[in-house]
Amino acid sequence: MDHVRREQKSANTKHRIYKNTIDVPSELKGIMTEETYQKARLYGLDKSTFGIFKDIFSIIEATVLQSIMFVFIMNVFNTIISLPFSVYYTFVLEERHGFNKQTVGFFIKDKLKAFVVMQVIMLPLISAMIYIVKVGGDYFFIYLWVFAMVTTIFLMTIYPNVIAPLFDKYTPLSQGMLRARIEDLAQSISFPLTKLYVVEGSKRSTHSNAYFYGFFNNKRIVLFDTLLKDYVPEGKKKEEITEEEKTPSGERKGCDDNEVLAVLGHELGHWKLNHVLKNIIIMQVNLFLTFLVFGLLFKYDALYKVVGFQKEKPVIIGMLVVLQFILSPYNAVLSFMLTILSRRFEFQADQFAMSLGKTHFLRRALVKLNQDNLGFPVYDWLYSSWHHSHPPLLERLQALDDTKRK
Repeated sequence: MDHVRREQKSANTKHRIYKNTIDVPSELKGIMTEETYQKARLYGLDKSTFGIFKDIFSIIEATVLQSIMFVFIMNVFNTIISLPFSVYYTFVLEERHGFNKQTVGFFIKDKLKAFVVMQVIMLPLISAMIYIVKVGGDYFFIYLWVFAMVTTIFLMTIYPNVIAPLFDKYTPLSQGMLRARIEDLAQSISFPLTKLYVVEGSKRSTHSNAYFYGFFNNKRIVLFDTLLKDYVPEGKKKEEITEEEKTPSGERKGCDDNEVLAVLGHELGHWKLNHVLKNIIIMQVNLFLTFLVFGLLFKYDALYKVVGFQKEKPVIIGMLVVLQFILSPYNAVLSFMLTILSRRFEFQADQFAMSLGKTHFLRRALVKLNQDNLGFPVYDWLYSSWHHSHPPLLERLQALDDTKRK
Protein backbone atom coordinates (compact mmCIF):
# COMPACT_ATOMS: atom_id res chain seq x y z
CA MET A 1 0.00 0.00 0.00
CA ASP A 2 2.90 2.38 0.76
CA HIS A 3 4.37 1.44 -2.61
CA VAL A 4 1.08 2.42 -4.28
CA ARG A 5 1.12 5.80 -2.54
CA ARG A 6 4.76 6.46 -3.53
CA GLU A 7 4.04 5.61 -7.16
CA GLN A 8 0.98 7.83 -7.17
CA LYS A 9 2.87 10.73 -5.57
CA SER A 10 5.66 10.39 -8.13
CA ALA A 11 3.17 10.34 -11.00
CA ASN A 12 1.38 13.42 -9.65
CA THR A 13 4.67 15.31 -9.30
CA LYS A 14 5.66 14.49 -12.86
CA HIS A 15 2.22 15.50 -14.12
CA ARG A 16 2.45 18.82 -12.27
CA ILE A 17 5.85 19.58 -13.83
CA TYR A 18 4.52 18.90 -17.33
CA LYS A 19 1.54 21.14 -16.66
CA ASN A 20 3.26 24.09 -14.99
CA THR A 21 6.68 24.30 -16.71
CA ILE A 22 5.51 26.31 -19.70
CA ASP A 23 8.64 28.28 -20.67
CA VAL A 24 11.76 26.86 -22.34
CA PRO A 25 14.53 26.47 -19.71
CA SER A 26 17.23 29.13 -20.04
CA GLU A 27 19.86 26.41 -20.62
CA LEU A 28 18.02 25.30 -23.80
CA LYS A 29 17.21 28.66 -25.31
CA GLY A 30 18.68 28.88 -28.75
CA ILE A 31 19.06 25.09 -28.79
CA MET A 32 15.39 23.96 -28.60
CA THR A 33 12.71 25.94 -30.38
CA GLU A 34 9.55 27.04 -28.58
CA GLU A 35 7.45 24.90 -30.92
CA THR A 36 9.47 21.73 -30.24
CA TYR A 37 9.46 22.37 -26.50
CA GLN A 38 5.68 22.80 -26.38
CA LYS A 39 5.15 19.68 -28.48
CA ALA A 40 7.38 17.72 -26.08
CA ARG A 41 5.57 19.16 -23.05
CA LEU A 42 2.10 18.33 -24.38
CA TYR A 43 3.26 14.86 -25.42
CA GLY A 44 4.61 14.23 -21.91
CA LEU A 45 1.41 15.65 -20.36
CA ASP A 46 -0.78 13.30 -22.40
CA LYS A 47 1.40 10.31 -21.50
CA SER A 48 1.30 11.32 -17.85
CA THR A 49 -2.51 11.61 -17.88
CA PHE A 50 -2.76 8.23 -19.59
CA GLY A 51 -0.39 6.73 -17.00
CA ILE A 52 -2.43 8.06 -14.08
CA PHE A 53 -5.64 6.51 -15.38
CA LYS A 54 -3.81 3.29 -16.18
CA ASP A 55 -2.46 3.15 -12.62
CA ILE A 56 -5.94 3.74 -11.21
CA PHE A 57 -7.25 0.88 -13.34
CA SER A 58 -4.39 -1.34 -12.16
CA ILE A 59 -5.21 -0.58 -8.52
CA ILE A 60 -8.86 -1.42 -9.13
CA GLU A 61 -7.97 -4.60 -11.01
CA ALA A 62 -5.38 -5.78 -8.48
CA THR A 63 -7.14 -4.97 -5.21
CA VAL A 64 -10.68 -3.65 -5.58
CA LEU A 65 -11.78 -6.30 -8.06
CA GLN A 66 -10.60 -9.06 -5.72
CA SER A 67 -12.49 -7.50 -2.83
CA ILE A 68 -15.61 -7.09 -4.96
CA MET A 69 -15.52 -10.77 -5.87
CA PHE A 70 -15.03 -11.67 -2.22
CA VAL A 71 -18.01 -9.54 -1.15
CA PHE A 72 -20.17 -10.89 -3.99
CA ILE A 73 -19.37 -14.51 -3.15
CA MET A 74 -19.99 -13.83 0.54
CA ASN A 75 -23.36 -12.25 -0.30
CA VAL A 76 -24.34 -15.24 -2.42
CA PHE A 77 -23.29 -17.60 0.36
CA ASN A 78 -25.19 -15.67 3.03
CA THR A 79 -28.29 -15.50 0.84
CA ILE A 80 -28.27 -19.26 0.28
CA ILE A 81 -27.65 -19.99 3.96
CA SER A 82 -30.41 -17.66 5.17
CA LEU A 83 -32.95 -18.75 2.54
CA PRO A 84 -34.31 -21.83 4.41
CA PHE A 85 -34.87 -19.69 7.52
CA SER A 86 -36.64 -17.03 5.47
CA VAL A 87 -38.83 -19.65 3.79
CA TYR A 88 -39.74 -21.22 7.12
CA TYR A 89 -40.47 -17.87 8.75
CA THR A 90 -42.69 -16.71 5.87
CA PHE A 91 -44.50 -19.87 4.79
CA VAL A 92 -44.64 -21.79 8.07
CA LEU A 93 -44.46 -19.47 11.07
CA GLU A 94 -46.21 -16.40 9.60
CA GLU A 95 -48.58 -18.60 7.59
CA ARG A 96 -49.55 -20.60 10.68
CA HIS A 97 -50.62 -17.45 12.51
CA GLY A 98 -52.44 -15.86 9.60
CA PHE A 99 -50.00 -13.09 8.66
CA ASN A 100 -48.40 -14.25 5.41
CA LYS A 101 -49.99 -13.05 2.17
CA GLN A 102 -47.10 -13.86 -0.21
CA THR A 103 -47.32 -16.49 -2.91
CA VAL A 104 -44.26 -18.61 -3.73
CA GLY A 105 -43.81 -16.75 -7.02
CA PHE A 106 -44.00 -13.36 -5.32
CA PHE A 107 -41.51 -14.51 -2.67
CA ILE A 108 -38.96 -15.74 -5.24
CA LYS A 109 -39.31 -12.63 -7.39
CA ASP A 110 -38.96 -10.42 -4.33
CA LYS A 111 -35.82 -12.17 -3.10
CA LEU A 112 -34.15 -12.08 -6.52
CA LYS A 113 -34.99 -8.41 -6.94
CA ALA A 114 -33.66 -7.60 -3.46
CA PHE A 115 -30.42 -9.47 -4.15
CA VAL A 116 -29.81 -7.69 -7.46
CA VAL A 117 -30.59 -4.24 -6.02
CA MET A 118 -28.30 -4.91 -3.07
CA GLN A 119 -25.38 -5.85 -5.33
CA VAL A 120 -25.93 -2.86 -7.62
CA ILE A 121 -25.74 -0.56 -4.60
CA MET A 122 -23.20 -2.34 -2.41
CA LEU A 123 -20.46 -3.37 -4.84
CA PRO A 124 -19.72 0.12 -6.24
CA LEU A 125 -19.76 1.53 -2.70
CA ILE A 126 -17.34 -1.14 -1.47
CA SER A 127 -15.10 -0.41 -4.45
CA ALA A 128 -15.06 3.30 -3.68
CA MET A 129 -14.32 2.69 0.01
CA ILE A 130 -11.41 0.39 -0.77
CA TYR A 131 -9.98 2.89 -3.25
CA ILE A 132 -10.22 5.67 -0.65
CA VAL A 133 -8.30 3.51 1.84
CA LYS A 134 -5.66 2.75 -0.78
CA VAL A 135 -4.97 6.30 -1.87
CA GLY A 136 -6.16 8.38 1.09
CA GLY A 137 -2.91 8.45 3.03
CA ASP A 138 -2.67 8.48 6.82
CA TYR A 139 -5.95 10.36 7.19
CA PHE A 140 -7.98 8.20 4.85
CA PHE A 141 -10.51 7.55 7.61
CA ILE A 142 -11.65 11.20 7.38
CA TYR A 143 -12.25 10.92 3.63
CA LEU A 144 -13.93 7.57 4.21
CA TRP A 145 -16.26 9.09 6.79
CA VAL A 146 -17.17 12.02 4.52
CA PHE A 147 -17.86 9.61 1.67
CA ALA A 148 -20.02 7.39 3.91
CA MET A 149 -21.94 10.40 5.25
CA VAL A 150 -22.69 11.76 1.77
CA THR A 151 -23.64 8.29 0.55
CA THR A 152 -25.99 7.75 3.50
CA ILE A 153 -27.81 11.02 2.87
CA PHE A 154 -27.99 10.27 -0.87
CA LEU A 155 -29.47 6.81 -0.30
CA MET A 156 -31.95 8.15 2.26
CA THR A 157 -33.03 10.69 -0.35
CA ILE A 158 -33.48 8.34 -3.31
CA TYR A 159 -34.71 5.23 -1.44
CA PRO A 160 -38.38 6.24 -1.11
CA ASN A 161 -38.70 7.42 -4.73
CA VAL A 162 -36.39 5.03 -6.58
CA ILE A 163 -35.76 1.86 -4.59
CA ALA A 164 -38.88 1.30 -2.45
CA PRO A 165 -41.30 1.43 -5.45
CA LEU A 166 -39.39 -1.50 -6.98
CA PHE A 167 -40.83 -3.70 -4.25
CA ASP A 168 -44.18 -2.18 -3.26
CA LYS A 169 -46.92 -0.12 -4.84
CA TYR A 170 -47.35 3.43 -3.47
CA THR A 171 -50.65 5.16 -4.19
CA PRO A 172 -51.62 8.72 -3.18
CA LEU A 173 -54.29 8.65 -0.47
CA SER A 174 -57.54 9.63 -2.15
CA GLN A 175 -59.35 12.83 -1.30
CA GLY A 176 -61.72 12.46 1.62
CA MET A 177 -62.24 13.03 5.31
CA LEU A 178 -59.13 11.10 6.42
CA ARG A 179 -56.82 12.93 4.04
CA ALA A 180 -58.26 16.30 5.04
CA ARG A 181 -57.82 15.54 8.75
CA ILE A 182 -54.24 14.36 8.26
CA GLU A 183 -53.40 17.55 6.35
CA ASP A 184 -55.00 19.62 9.11
CA LEU A 185 -52.98 17.74 11.74
CA ALA A 186 -49.74 18.33 9.83
CA GLN A 187 -50.55 22.01 9.39
CA SER A 188 -51.37 22.44 13.09
CA ILE A 189 -47.79 21.52 14.07
CA SER A 190 -46.14 23.11 10.99
CA PHE A 191 -45.16 19.74 9.51
CA PRO A 192 -44.23 20.44 5.83
CA LEU A 193 -46.34 17.66 4.32
CA THR A 194 -46.03 17.49 0.53
CA LYS A 195 -47.30 14.00 -0.32
CA LEU A 196 -49.42 11.35 1.39
CA TYR A 197 -49.19 7.74 0.25
CA VAL A 198 -50.75 4.37 0.98
CA VAL A 199 -48.39 1.43 0.45
CA GLU A 200 -49.86 -1.92 -0.51
CA GLY A 201 -48.32 -3.90 2.35
CA SER A 202 -51.19 -6.38 2.27
CA LYS A 203 -49.49 -8.20 -0.59
CA ARG A 204 -46.82 -9.30 1.90
CA SER A 205 -48.58 -9.65 5.22
CA THR A 206 -51.33 -8.33 7.45
CA HIS A 207 -48.85 -6.50 9.71
CA SER A 208 -49.37 -2.73 9.75
CA ASN A 209 -47.26 0.40 10.10
CA ALA A 210 -46.95 4.11 9.29
CA TYR A 211 -43.92 6.36 8.82
CA PHE A 212 -42.70 9.64 7.36
CA TYR A 213 -39.58 10.52 5.39
CA GLY A 214 -37.92 13.35 3.54
CA PHE A 215 -35.53 16.22 4.21
CA PHE A 216 -36.21 19.87 4.98
CA ASN A 217 -39.55 21.10 3.58
CA ASN A 218 -40.27 18.00 1.51
CA LYS A 219 -41.86 15.59 3.98
CA ARG A 220 -44.06 12.67 3.01
CA ILE A 221 -46.24 10.34 5.07
CA VAL A 222 -46.75 6.68 4.19
CA LEU A 223 -49.59 4.59 5.61
CA PHE A 224 -49.75 0.82 5.23
CA ASP A 225 -53.08 -0.22 3.75
CA THR A 226 -53.32 -2.78 6.55
CA LEU A 227 -53.36 0.09 9.07
CA LEU A 228 -56.53 1.58 7.57
CA LYS A 229 -59.65 -0.24 8.65
CA ASP A 230 -61.84 1.27 5.95
CA TYR A 231 -59.32 1.16 3.10
CA VAL A 232 -59.93 -1.27 0.24
CA PRO A 233 -56.99 -1.80 -2.19
CA GLU A 234 -57.55 -0.96 -5.85
CA GLY A 235 -59.17 -3.81 -7.74
CA LYS A 236 -60.46 -5.49 -4.58
CA LYS A 237 -64.00 -5.45 -3.25
CA LYS A 238 -64.83 -4.97 0.43
CA GLU A 239 -66.60 -8.32 0.61
CA GLU A 240 -63.42 -10.04 -0.61
CA ILE A 241 -61.65 -9.39 2.71
CA THR A 242 -60.17 -12.70 3.91
CA GLU A 243 -60.53 -14.24 7.35
CA GLU A 244 -56.89 -13.42 8.12
CA GLU A 245 -57.76 -9.75 7.71
CA LYS A 246 -60.54 -9.91 10.31
CA THR A 247 -60.50 -9.74 14.10
CA PRO A 248 -62.00 -12.54 16.24
CA SER A 249 -65.19 -10.45 16.48
CA GLY A 250 -65.53 -10.46 12.69
CA GLU A 251 -64.49 -6.83 12.12
CA ARG A 252 -61.76 -5.93 9.71
CA LYS A 253 -58.34 -5.40 11.27
CA GLY A 254 -56.86 -1.93 11.34
CA CYS A 255 -57.63 1.44 12.87
CA ASP A 256 -60.47 3.87 12.35
CA ASP A 257 -59.73 7.47 11.34
CA ASN A 258 -59.37 8.78 14.90
CA GLU A 259 -56.94 6.00 15.77
CA VAL A 260 -54.93 6.55 12.58
CA LEU A 261 -54.59 10.23 13.50
CA ALA A 262 -53.38 9.24 16.98
CA VAL A 263 -50.76 6.93 15.44
CA LEU A 264 -49.65 9.76 13.14
CA GLY A 265 -49.54 12.09 16.13
CA HIS A 266 -46.97 9.71 17.61
CA GLU A 267 -44.97 9.53 14.38
CA LEU A 268 -45.02 13.30 13.91
CA GLY A 269 -43.83 13.61 17.49
CA HIS A 270 -40.58 11.97 16.38
CA TRP A 271 -40.20 14.80 13.85
CA LYS A 272 -41.22 17.61 16.17
CA LEU A 273 -38.81 16.43 18.88
CA ASN A 274 -35.93 16.01 16.37
CA HIS A 275 -35.53 12.31 17.08
CA VAL A 276 -34.61 11.53 13.47
CA LEU A 277 -31.94 14.23 13.38
CA LYS A 278 -30.51 13.08 16.70
CA ASN A 279 -30.28 9.50 15.45
CA ILE A 280 -28.52 10.63 12.26
CA ILE A 281 -25.96 12.61 14.30
CA ILE A 282 -25.33 9.65 16.61
CA MET A 283 -24.93 7.35 13.62
CA GLN A 284 -22.39 9.67 11.98
CA VAL A 285 -20.35 10.11 15.18
CA ASN A 286 -20.28 6.34 15.63
CA LEU A 287 -19.26 5.89 12.00
CA PHE A 288 -16.38 8.33 12.42
CA LEU A 289 -15.13 6.56 15.56
CA THR A 290 -15.38 3.20 13.79
CA PHE A 291 -13.34 4.39 10.81
CA LEU A 292 -10.84 6.03 13.17
CA VAL A 293 -10.23 2.72 14.97
CA PHE A 294 -9.93 0.95 11.64
CA GLY A 295 -7.43 3.59 10.48
CA LEU A 296 -5.29 2.96 13.56
CA LEU A 297 -5.36 -0.83 13.37
CA PHE A 298 -5.63 -1.93 9.76
CA LYS A 299 -1.86 -2.04 9.12
CA TYR A 300 -1.11 -4.59 11.84
CA ASP A 301 -0.04 -7.95 10.43
CA ALA A 302 -1.70 -9.88 13.28
CA LEU A 303 -5.07 -8.57 12.16
CA TYR A 304 -4.80 -10.56 8.94
CA LYS A 305 -2.79 -13.54 10.14
CA VAL A 306 -5.50 -14.43 12.62
CA VAL A 307 -7.86 -15.10 9.69
CA GLY A 308 -5.26 -16.88 7.53
CA PHE A 309 -3.62 -14.11 5.47
CA GLN A 310 0.17 -14.26 5.87
CA LYS A 311 1.36 -11.65 3.36
CA GLU A 312 -1.66 -10.00 1.82
CA LYS A 313 -3.65 -7.33 3.66
CA PRO A 314 -7.04 -7.12 1.94
CA VAL A 315 -8.82 -3.97 3.03
CA ILE A 316 -12.24 -5.59 3.20
CA ILE A 317 -10.91 -8.38 5.44
CA GLY A 318 -9.28 -5.90 7.80
CA MET A 319 -12.49 -3.92 7.98
CA LEU A 320 -14.55 -7.02 8.77
CA VAL A 321 -12.15 -8.12 11.51
CA VAL A 322 -12.21 -4.67 13.12
CA LEU A 323 -15.98 -4.26 12.89
CA GLN A 324 -17.06 -7.77 13.87
CA PHE A 325 -14.41 -8.79 16.38
CA ILE A 326 -12.29 -5.96 17.76
CA LEU A 327 -15.24 -3.58 18.11
CA SER A 328 -17.64 -6.29 19.29
CA PRO A 329 -17.68 -5.19 22.99
CA TYR A 330 -18.13 -1.56 21.95
CA ASN A 331 -20.95 -2.50 19.57
CA ALA A 332 -22.74 -4.45 22.32
CA VAL A 333 -22.61 -1.47 24.70
CA LEU A 334 -23.61 0.94 21.92
CA SER A 335 -26.55 -1.27 20.94
CA PHE A 336 -27.81 -1.27 24.51
CA MET A 337 -27.45 2.51 24.81
CA LEU A 338 -29.28 3.03 21.51
CA THR A 339 -32.08 0.73 22.68
CA ILE A 340 -32.47 2.81 25.83
CA LEU A 341 -32.50 6.00 23.75
CA SER A 342 -35.02 4.55 21.31
CA ARG A 343 -37.34 3.58 24.17
CA ARG A 344 -37.07 7.10 25.55
CA PHE A 345 -37.93 8.53 22.14
CA GLU A 346 -40.99 6.25 21.89
CA PHE A 347 -42.32 7.41 25.26
CA GLN A 348 -41.69 11.04 24.29
CA ALA A 349 -43.54 10.57 20.98
CA ASP A 350 -46.50 9.07 22.89
CA GLN A 351 -46.50 12.11 25.17
CA PHE A 352 -46.48 14.40 22.15
CA ALA A 353 -49.55 12.61 20.76
CA MET A 354 -51.18 13.14 24.17
CA SER A 355 -50.43 16.86 23.96
CA LEU A 356 -52.46 16.92 20.73
CA GLY A 357 -55.47 15.55 22.60
CA LYS A 358 -55.08 12.03 21.18
CA THR A 359 -54.70 10.13 24.48
CA HIS A 360 -57.92 8.10 24.28
CA PHE A 361 -57.51 7.17 20.64
CA LEU A 362 -53.80 6.45 21.05
CA ARG A 363 -54.60 3.93 23.79
CA ARG A 364 -57.19 2.31 21.55
CA ALA A 365 -54.80 2.24 18.60
CA LEU A 366 -51.97 0.71 20.66
CA VAL A 367 -54.25 -2.04 21.97
CA LYS A 368 -55.79 -2.71 18.57
CA LEU A 369 -52.45 -2.85 16.72
CA ASN A 370 -50.99 -5.09 19.42
CA GLN A 371 -53.92 -7.47 19.01
CA ASP A 372 -53.89 -7.35 15.21
CA ASN A 373 -50.16 -8.15 15.17
CA LEU A 374 -50.43 -10.74 17.98
CA GLY A 375 -47.89 -8.84 20.06
CA PHE A 376 -47.37 -10.47 23.46
CA PRO A 377 -47.90 -7.75 26.09
CA VAL A 378 -46.00 -9.20 29.08
CA TYR A 379 -42.19 -9.21 29.35
CA ASP A 380 -39.60 -9.13 32.09
CA TRP A 381 -38.57 -5.47 32.46
CA LEU A 382 -34.85 -6.24 32.28
CA TYR A 383 -35.22 -8.40 29.18
CA SER A 384 -37.39 -5.72 27.60
CA SER A 385 -34.88 -2.99 28.43
CA TRP A 386 -32.15 -4.89 26.59
CA HIS A 387 -34.06 -6.21 23.59
CA HIS A 388 -37.03 -3.93 22.86
CA SER A 389 -36.27 -0.65 21.14
CA HIS A 390 -40.06 -0.13 21.18
CA PRO A 391 -41.51 -0.67 24.68
CA PRO A 392 -44.17 -3.41 24.98
CA LEU A 393 -47.86 -2.51 25.22
CA LEU A 394 -48.23 -2.60 29.00
CA GLU A 395 -45.23 -0.30 29.51
CA ARG A 396 -46.60 2.24 27.03
CA LEU A 397 -50.07 2.17 28.55
CA GLN A 398 -48.59 2.59 32.04
CA ALA A 399 -46.49 5.53 30.84
CA LEU A 400 -49.60 7.15 29.34
CA ASP A 401 -51.42 6.75 32.64
CA ASP A 402 -48.49 8.16 34.62
CA THR A 403 -48.26 11.18 32.32
CA LYS A 404 -52.01 11.76 32.51
CA ARG A 405 -51.94 11.73 36.33
CA LYS A 406 -49.16 14.33 36.35
